[in-house]
Amino acid sequence: MKVYSLVGKSGTGKSYQAMTLCGKKNIPAIIDDGLFIYESRILQGQSAKRQTTKIGAIKTALFTDEEHRRSVAEKLKEINPDKILILGTSTGMVNRIAERLELPEIEERIFIEEITTEAQRAAARKQRVDLGKHVIPAPAGQLKTDFSGYFLHPIRMIKGFGFTNKDSIQERSVVRPTYSYLGEFFISDKVINDIVYHLANQNEGVHSIIRVLTQNTKTGIGLTVMVNMKYGHQVMEGARELQREISEHIAYMTAFNIHSVDVEVRGLM
Repeated sequence: MKVYSLVGKSGTGKSYQAMTLCGKKNIPAIIDDGLFIYESRILQGQSAKRQTTKIGAIKTALFTDEEHRRSVAEKLKEINPDKILILGTSTGMVNRIAERLELPEIEERIFIEEITTEAQRAAARKQRVDLGKHVIPAPAGQLKTDFSGYFLHPIRMIKGFGFTNKDSIQERSVVRPTYSYLGEFFISDKVINDIVYHLANQNEGVHSIIRVLTQNTKTGIGLTVMVNMKYGHQVMEGARELQREISEHIAYMTAFNIHSVDVEVRGLM
C-alpha cells in the first residue's frame, strides 16, 4: 500500500481538494477527520465534524478512542487499497494517524500550498470562518443518516474529478458541524406538526389530523400520524400520498433524516 498525505492548516480547503487529488493520482481511499472513505463511500469511522467541541473533533480525527481506531484499522486491512491519502493539519498529525491505523510509512507528502493558489485558500477560509461550512469528500447520500439535522449541501464535480473513475460525476458534501462558529440549531416538534397539518390540508383524501407523534433519535426522526380520511375517497392511496409528502417535505425543509413515517387511519368522516 502506498500512503500519501495532504497537509494544510484548518480551513485551507484540504477536504475540498482531496477528491481532485485522488483522481489525478488514482488514489481510491481517503482518511479524513475520523472517516475511512473508499471510492466515494464511507466504509468505517466516526466524523470529527459530529463532535460537540473542537477538542473532541481533534481527538476523533486522531483516532484516540480505541474502539474507533480498531474498527477503522480492521476495515483498512479488509479492503487493503493499493493507495490511500491521509489528510491532516500538520506533518506530525498525519504521521500519528498512519501509526495509529497501522499503515505503512508515508511515501509522498503533499502540502496544500503546492496544489492551490492563495486566492483558493482565502476563499476556503472564508467559507469556514464566515459561514461555518466544512467539506466532506463523500456524497450527501452517504452522510444523510450520520448527519441528520445538519445542513447538507452537495457539490457536484463533473468529469475528471473524484476517485479513479474520471468519467463519472463525483460529489462532495458541505456540512455545518455542531461545534460551528455559528452555534447550534434545533427544530421544535411544533414545526414538524405544522408541516404535517399543512400537507394534510392540501391532501384531498384527508379529513383531519388527530395527532402527530414525533420520535427523535440520533440517526433522525420517526413520525406517527393519526388521521381521519374522507368517506368516498381512496383511503390507501390518500394515506400513501400523505406518507410520501410528509417524508419528502420534512426532510427537505429541516435537513433531518426521516427514517419512518407511519400513517394510521383511525376513521372515515
